[in-house]
Amino acid sequence: MNTENMDLFEFAAYDELESEHIAAPRYSYWKSVWRTFFKNKFTVAVAILLIFIIAFALIQPMHSGYSPIIAPNINNAEMKFLKPSAEHIFGTDHVGNEVFDAVWAGARNSIIISFVCTAINMLVGIPVGALWGFSKRMDKWMIEVYNVVSNIPFLLLAMILSYVLGAGMRSLIITMTCTEWIFVAYFIRTQVMIIRDREYNMASKCLGTRTWTMIIKNILPYLISVIMTYVSRQIPSLISYEVFLSYMGLGLGTTNASLGQSISMYTSYMNGYPHLFWIPVGVLAIISISLYIVGQKLADAADPRTHM
Repeated sequence: MNTENMDLFEFAAYDELESEHIAAPRYSYWKSVWRTFFKNKFTVAVAILLIFIIAFALIQPMHSGYSPIIAPNINNAEMKFLKPSAEHIFGTDHVGNEVFDAVWAGARNSIIISFVCTAINMLVGIPVGALWGFSKRMDKWMIEVYNVVSNIPFLLLAMILSYVLGAGMRSLIITMTCTEWIFVAYFIRTQVMIIRDREYNMASKCLGTRTWTMIIKNILPYLISVIMTYVSRQIPSLISYEVFLSYMGLGLGTTNASLGQSISMYTSYMNGYPHLFWIPVGVLAIISISLYIVGQKLADAADPRTHM
């Protein structure tokens, strides 16, 4: 090297820690989930609509003071069967009550029941299902319990519990969770069995990792998108169960409002006043479809394969 040109060069410093630096961009799982979710404008619009509906359903009955056992205008024939208008948004029913108040009071109870039941089913079903799928010893007797429970007709069980416990929100929640959790557990068990014998789990087991640590660290994180998909179907289906049971007279009873009770009560007026029936059905459809769309898209966004 020509020493005359040495001033054109400089020695590069060597740093051992710098050599270990990874040039790939930093990755955040949940940031990627939300970025993927918010890419779809239609899904965002449905999510905003859903948040508004749920918030309105929770707040509006607190100010309306609606109660299905109170009919303030029962002796006022002029207030019965009024058609929807600016003053009476959804019209009035056979006793003069505002259908608007009845529908949102029912939607509030239906939403609360479905979310509470989903939370109970998931909190019980996921840990039991994870342990069930990982433990071959537990699988032998849990599968027999599942076979027995799955062959009990749900409507028969609901009728028995309704007779024993009586009508009300507490008894309805018990009815919708006493067996449903085992179906959640069976679903999780199947998913766990698919990935429990992969190489990294076998290596962890050989290294003496505890069972619960393997379940929490190695298995459940891979099932986030699968669980969210199941939840997106669970909530609308539980709303449908509540509506069906209330329609059959096995739900909240006559002292509590619900969408099922409204649909059941207004069915007899379909010929002359069809809006009384179709308005609660429409609100139920909007809530169920919105929950499914948002839950499904959130489940897709939670799948790491969509973050590429």
